[in-house]
Amino acid sequence: MQQPDWLQIGRWWQSLGPWAASCLRIGLVLLLAWLLIALLQRAIRAFRERLAKRLEDREAVQRADTLARVFRYSVKVLILLLAGTVILSELGVSVAPILGAAGVVGVALGFGAQSLVRDFLAGFFLLLEDQIRRGDVVTLDAHAGMVEEITLRYVRLRDYDGRVHFVPNGSIGAVINQSRGFAQAVIEIGVAYESDLDQVMQVMCEVAQVMRADPVFAARMLDGIELAGVENWADSAIMIRGRIKVVALEQWSVRRE
Repeated sequence: MQQPDWLQIGRWWQSLGPWAASCLRIGLVLLLAWLLIALLQRAIRAFRERLAKRLEDREAVQRADTLARVFRYSVKVLILLLAGTVILSELGVSVAPILGAAGVVGVALGFGAQSLVRDFLAGFFLLLEDQIRRGDVVTLDAHAGMVEEITLRYVRLRDYDGRVHFVPNGSIGAVINQSRGFAQAVIEIGVAYESDLDQVMQVMCEVAQVMRADPVFAARMLDGIELAGVENWADSAIMIRGRIKVVALEQWSVRRE
C-alpha cells in the first residue's frame, strides 16, 4: 500500500538529521530575506518613479532620488540584521552576548562618530522638508552664498567672492533662504535737510511707476513702492526708506536701478 505524500515528506525530513534541517531553515531565511529586500526596494523604486512623474522641478526629483536611496539602504540593512540574528539563533549561538557587545561597540562608535550621525540626520530632514535647493541663495549661520550641492553630509556654497564653503549639516542652526516666493528691495535715499520731503517721496513713487512700465523691470517687480517715510536723521542728510516687492533674487538689480 502506497503511503501518503505528506507522510513520506515527514519521514524524509526526519531522516535529514538536525544539521541538514538547520541548513535548510537557514536557506529559507536567506531566501525570505532576499525576497523581502527585492520586493521592498522595488516598491520604493516604483513609488519614486510615480513621484518623479508628478514633480516638474528637477531639484525636487533629485531630492526624491536621495531620499529613496536612503530608504532602500535602511531597509536592506534592517532586513539583513534581522536575518543574521535568526541564523545565529538557528546555529545555536546565543544572541544576547553579541547584542550586548554590539551595544558597547555602538556606544563607543557613537561617541566617536556622533558628529557624522548628526550630519546625516540633519541632512535627511533638510532634504525631506525642502528647506533649501540647489541654486538658492541662502545664509547658513555665518556662511552665505549660492547652493551648489546638497548631500546628506554637507551643503556646498559659493559666496560672492567665488569662495567655496562646505557646511556640515549638523552644524546648521538657522537657515535664511532668499530664493523662495518673493523678496523686498529695500531702498534708502539721503536728502538734504532743506528738501521738501513730500516732494521727494512723490518723486520716488513716480520713479517706481516708470520702472514698472519698463518691460525690463515689469517682470521683476511684483508691486509698487511702499514708503516707510523718514528712517533717521543722519549727520548731513535725512534718510527716507521704502521697499518694493520683487521676484526672489531680483532685489539687488531693482535696488541698484
